[in-house]
Amino acid sequence: MFAGATLRERIVWNDSLACCQEKYKLGQKKPTNSELQKLFITQAKKTEDREWLSEVSNIPLQQSLNDLNQAYQNFFKSTKGQHKGRTIKPPKFKTRKSKQTARFRKGGFKVGQHKVYLAKIGKLKIVWSRQLPATPSSVTVIKDSANRYFLSFVVEIQPETLPETDNSVGIDLGIKTFATFSDGTKVDAPKPLKKRIKK
Repeated sequence: MFAGATLRERIVWNDSLACCQEKYKLGQKKPTNSELQKLFITQAKKTEDREWLSEVSNIPLQQSLNDLNQAYQNFFKSTKGQHKGRTIKPPKFKTRKSKQTARFRKGGFKVGQHKVYLAKIGKLKIVWSRQLPATPSSVTVIKDSANRYFLSFVVEIQPETLPETDNSVGIDLGIKTFATFSDGTKVDAPKPLKKRIKK
C-alpha cells in the first residue's frame, strides 16, 4: 500500500511540474499551490486516467505539492541571490529510481507504543531506534534502495542552553587526519573500507 502512495505522490508531483513548465514556456505565471491541488488532486480524481488517486490519503498528495512549491521558492530565491550557499536548480521530474517517500501530517497518522497508523494504509509494526522527545507534527515514510522502510518524525523541542565557559577550541578538518584541534589534539580519519576489505 505504501508503494501505491509513493506512486500517486510521484504522479501528482510530475503532473503539476509539467503544468508549471508549460505555463513558463507560454510566459504565464506559475499556478498557486491551491490551484495545483484543485487541478491535479481534486479534479484529477474525477477523470478516468487519475481516479485511482482516491485510493490513498489526500495528505501525502497535498504534501507532495507543498514540497514542489517549496522547491520552486528555493529556486526563485537562488536566482535572485537571496539564498545562501550553493545555487539551487529548478525542480526535476521524479522517477521510479528516486528516493520513495510519503509524508503524513497531523490527522493522517497516529503513534502507538509498537505501531504507527497511517491514513488509508493501516497499522505498521515498528522498531524504535529512540524515544520521541515530544509529540510529532509529521512523519515521513522512507523506502531505500534495499527495500527497507524507515519512519522519520518531526518534533519540536525546547533548545538546551549550555553553561557559559571561557574555554574554546578551533577545529581544522583534513584528509589524512580527520580533525586537528588548536590545543594540538588530533583525531585519526576513520577508514571503514580498509578495516572491512578482508570481509
